[in-house]
Amino acid sequence: MSLSPGIKLCGTHRINGTKLFGPVKMSIAAGGWSCILGSSGVGKSTILRLIAGLPTGGRFEGSITSSDGRPLANRISYMAQSDLLFPWLDVLGNVTLGAQLRGEAPDIEQAMSLIDQVGLQDHVAKKPATLSGGMRQRVALARTLMENRPVVLLDEPFSALDARNRADMQELSSKVLNGCTVLLVTHDPGEAARLGNQIFLMTDHALKPCSVPATPLIRDTGAPETLKCQAELLSALRSQVS
Repeated sequence: MSLSPGIKLCGTHRINGTKLFGPVKMSIAAGGWSCILGSSGVGKSTILRLIAGLPTGGRFEGSITSSDGRPLANRISYMAQSDLLFPWLDVLGNVTLGAQLRGEAPDIEQAMSLIDQVGLQDHVAKKPATLSGGMRQRVALARTLMENRPVVLLDEPFSALDARNRADMQELSSKVLNGCTVLLVTHDPGEAARLGNQIFLMTDHALKPCSVPATPLIRDTGAPETLKCQAELLSALRSQVS
């Protein structure tokens, strides 16, 4: 895996002439976790799709650049809100889908290790229709981690999980993606407080950086610094500070 770049996004996004957000300026630090926290409909997922180079249903006026000056294409792994599993493939087939689509031989050993780490070792041969929503989300997470890209975009990757699995998958992702440039979209102040080297609060009017604890990732959910950060983020989110 190549060195993970920082990313800068500056600009405005409009849908049918109506401004969704902007102008915004965001600098995503290289090799760490950055979180975008905000309510529904303010454009968080759109920012991920813009960085990933995917259609957004609107028009972006601005720039997206990497700190090393190289194109971001082919250096990004993206996990959408929907699991996007192929219904005719089993768990192993979905986790190794990226390699298959590129015409490469998948690393079955690595795939099986990730399947085991997300707790689905007993479900390897099952199709998505037989899995719960949380299990499907864990398959999608394993597929994303399997891609081994320097830039990883995660759109609410833990939202369908119960509290125990959510904490476990946060810790697994933090370990596997160590050194990657990760941008996480979340509605959960506690998740942002636990995972963010940087945290941005996105509202209808602005994208603002928030204070983060000085403690290293992944933070203890019960630590005073984490709880203080969580409370501050929740208060800012509820008041929709602009």
